Amino acid sequence: MQLLSARMSPMNPKPDELHLNAWRLFITAHATLIDTIDRELIAASCIPLHWYDVLVELVEAPDHRLRLYELADKVVLSRSGLTRLVDKLENAGLLKREPNPEDRRGYYAVLTEAGYAALRKAWPIYAAGIQSHFAAHLSDDEATIFSRVLRQILKSRQAAE
Repeated sequence: MQLLSARMSPMNPKPDELHLNAWRLFITAHATLIDTIDRELIAASCIPLHWYDVLVELVEAPDHRLRLYELADKVVLSRSGLTRLVDKLENAGLLKREPNPEDRRGYYAVLTEAGYAALRKAWPIYAAGIQSHFAAHLSDDEATIFSRVLRQILKSRQAAE
């Protein structure tokens, strides 16, 4: 820890121990929960969680379609990362690409019936994981505060970009 402290400058202050501990707990809990729920989905012969995230954005979009750059922003992936993921989803028949008639270079990702069926199959497993591994450990008041804090952090990042 001394090495980290020695490299910090007044222009780039380090977080105090309380906030650093909260950060470490947050990223560890996030990674652990994502991995646990992903393993539960796979064990139930469902789609992986990162596939679910893409498909749920499409099911919630108007006409179940989004331009690829919009989808990349929503699932917080680079465009190249999303392209590779969309390739896999398209090969699995869960979505299809359609050209954008207003932009010859642009494409839409469009949810297929098979993609919707995959979401329906995965949802009960995902919902049970959210409930047992996350929601069961928060009171309603804690969930409200947690949501408010995360919303505040996201709003701050969006304003900075």
